[in-house]
Amino acid sequence: MQIQEIQAKILALTNELKDHNYRYYVLAEPVISDQQFDIKLKELEALEKEYPTLAQVDSPTRMVGGGLIEDFKTVPHKRRMMSLGNTYSEEELREFDERVKKSLGLDHVEYVCELKIDGLAISLFYENGQLVQAVTRGDGFQGDDVTENVKTIRSVKQQLHGNFPQSFEIRGEIFMHRKGFEKLNALRVSQGEAEYANPRNVASGSLKIKDPNEVAKRPLDITLYHFLSDTNPFQTHSESLENAHQWGLKTAENSKNCRNIEEVFSYLTHWGEARHELGYDTDGVVIKVNSFRYQEELGFTAKVPRWAIAYRFQTETASSTLLGITYQVGRTGAITPVAELQPVQLLGTTVKRASLHNANEIERLDVRVGDAIFVEKGGEIIPKIVGVDFSRRPEQSQPHIYITHCPECNTELVRKEGEAHHYCPNVDECPPQAIGKIEHFVGRKAMDIQSIGSEMAETLYTAGLVRDLADLYDLTFEQVLALDRVGEKTATNLIQGIEESKKQPFERVLFGLGIRYVGETVAKKLASAMGNIDNLMSAPEETLITVDEIGERIAESVVQYFAEPKHREGIERMKSAGLQFTAAEKVSLGDNLTGKTMVISGVFAKHSRDEIKLMIEAHGGKVGSGVTGKTDYLVAGDGIGPSKLEKATQLGVQIIDEDTFLDLISNQ
Repeated sequence: MQIQEIQAKILALTNELKDHNYRYYVLAEPVISDQQFDIKLKELEALEKEYPTLAQVDSPTRMVGGGLIEDFKTVPHKRRMMSLGNTYSEEELREFDERVKKSLGLDHVEYVCELKIDGLAISLFYENGQLVQAVTRGDGFQGDDVTENVKTIRSVKQQLHGNFPQSFEIRGEIFMHRKGFEKLNALRVSQGEAEYANPRNVASGSLKIKDPNEVAKRPLDITLYHFLSDTNPFQTHSESLENAHQWGLKTAENSKNCRNIEEVFSYLTHWGEARHELGYDTDGVVIKVNSFRYQEELGFTAKVPRWAIAYRFQTETASSTLLGITYQVGRTGAITPVAELQPVQLLGTTVKRASLHNANEIERLDVRVGDAIFVEKGGEIIPKIVGVDFSRRPEQSQPHIYITHCPECNTELVRKEGEAHHYCPNVDECPPQAIGKIEHFVGRKAMDIQSIGSEMAETLYTAGLVRDLADLYDLTFEQVLALDRVGEKTATNLIQGIEESKKQPFERVLFGLGIRYVGETVAKKLASAMGNIDNLMSAPEETLITVDEIGERIAESVVQYFAEPKHREGIERMKSAGLQFTAAEKVSLGDNLTGKTMVISGVFAKHSRDEIKLMIEAHGGKVGSGVTGKTDYLVAGDGIGPSKLEKATQLGVQIIDEDTFLDLISNQ
């Protein structure tokens, strides 16, 4: 290729990519996929590396984003908002790991993995705990001041609480949940307007609306993932976000510290599939060196940090034939239909199965056995069907009829109103559910019995030794040793692990029971509010919903669980075995608020909301999440929502300020 041709190629790629950047970052109307963009960008990078003198000054390889909105004030970034290097391959990710370790002179490096949410990058600035400015990425050097629009987002904390730095910047992503997106589109259709293409475009476009009142109508959300300060008091990235969360900021969900690159790959594998269960779109995972000191040592290239990389879930579509539909039963009893396919090559692997997710998806696709279908594989272990070639549909084709009974235990399936999945209600005797419950109970966040993995859980169940969670505590060394391929060391570790698990606190035992909708946080709330398992088992729904963050759905699930005699019997057996079913004693400072339910809202001058909550509980009171007819007091601070005030007034709930509250608890 002549030098003139190379120059023309570089110029053409430069202009094309600049145009795509503008469409993506400014217009929010991309015309190519992220993967297609990255392929073109890597092509340009390779040419510029070979012919550096031909590179344009404003090359997209040196710039971030695609321009600024004229309607908003332009603000220079104190610290450049850089993009991340992208990869779609495990090989390149391992190369990244090797470069990091070599540069630092280490055998292994701890990383933090975070889901890469498909939204709009934003930077928030706080002074003395107050949000003072919100700025878009722009071109990386300067962005648009969208502070007033960002303040309308409910998940954006405008006034922090706790021990925070005087001044700092924190970056994140503004996005929209799928449910909010669907409601917004439904409204547009009812008004005779065209539907929006996707949540990301709506989120981006919403911040460009001049009227904040209109922005407030959009169901926007935020996740924050990068702390910056001139006086950074933290040693690691994960520590900074943990503290930011304590200040009231909404930080990245589902992040994980990984001790090495192999744990990173485990995270990628899990979320490659599990991301479909999220209520929002994610197109990859960001991997960051956890140590701030190491980040500083590694530094930056002209465009990207050397201490972070984005692994993008690849997208590839192929054609195949649907041979049949089978069904899988999950730990919670959720039924997942799986398409059995004529084998097809996708991303270098042979795909024989694809997820159909639920009955709604089958109906939406109108997919039938015998159809020619299009299957897509991103980072998923089980790919998904994305369409049907109706022109090739067999003449005798019949709509698929969803199963009515569990494929494992033949129990009739149930489907609650408003839920997408069918469920098998036979939670105790359906084999996949029973084994899944054991796996959940022994997991790291519950009883942490590391000697029992998924294979051992299935072995114990199949052998008839553990059919109920309480059976674990009746196991003997001799019983375990008698199992196939189990030696003395394995048997000893297993029995010791079970014995050690008896020390786990009540909230972890409660979480381990696997009650539907009762996650880690809810388990802590219930354990703290109820005090012990007996109080919890006897509590009616109307009592449970007074507990902070406990709604009707959770309360109903808890009551139903403990209504089962088998569950009560199992708990009594675990009590006898020595498990912890009583919460750690709370500090008591008096009984001034005994029998009183209080709701806290707003920002306070002398104490944080968490501190006020602890004071309420220490004086015998309960903290409610929302104002109801059973609320005795609304403790109102600055910036309290008008809806809470209005509801409290309507219901005759007494509204008090911080000083009145302090007087109330001090009067003996």
